[in-house]
Amino acid sequence: MIDHLGKPIKSCGTICKRQPFTVISNGVELCDRQIVKTRINLVGDWSFIRGTRVVAKPNATRSVHYSKSSRIQASWFDGSQLVSSVFTLGTVAVLPFYTLMVLAPKSELTKQCMESNIPYVVLGILYAYLLYLSWTPETLKLIFATKYLLPELSSIGKMFSSELTLASAWIHLLVVDLFAARQVFEDGQQNQVETRHSVSFCLFFCPIGILAHVITKAMTKTSRKEGHGL
Repeated sequence: MIDHLGKPIKSCGTICKRQPFTVISNGVELCDRQIVKTRINLVGDWSFIRGTRVVAKPNATRSVHYSKSSRIQASWFDGSQLVSSVFTLGTVAVLPFYTLMVLAPKSELTKQCMESNIPYVVLGILYAYLLYLSWTPETLKLIFATKYLLPELSSIGKMFSSELTLASAWIHLLVVDLFAARQVFEDGQQNQVETRHSVSFCLFFCPIGILAHVITKAMTKTSRKEGHGL
């Protein structure tokens, strides 16, 4: 082949130089679950006639899974399931005792169940476990928020913004309410006072249940005195 100046031109195969070189690209996504590493081979092809040509030949892409976020999500999911299960379990566990006190107050089975301390031990252990899980370095600061070491409504609201803390508080209320209901029931049995309505209030409105029992007991004593007077 001859160019416009009349000089021979050698074949492209003799003057073309192919020099492969490699570019490594590492893509890292911190907020995702995957780290992608891609290796690309760029091959340079140059000649007088065609100029420079670059060909990209990507190699196989390797994906490295980053499991930290998935573990966090799994941990959160397990914690949420635990809170829901404990909430339901604690609520269902106390219902048989209230049922016996309301429907069969004079039954021997009811008396034996109410004399037992097993439900308080079980619920107490469950409460201690939830309290341990929900405890944070800020818990004491939220409880004793003022300079007089007294709680504030806003700090208590912030503390109970956690479902785990709410679950522990709910178990705490169930234990205290059941204990108060037992006291009302036993006092009613000793003094022959009707307690079914008071015990029922103690399940969710414990102070009202105690107040109802005090009023009922006073009215019963008054009516008995009047009956004896007649």
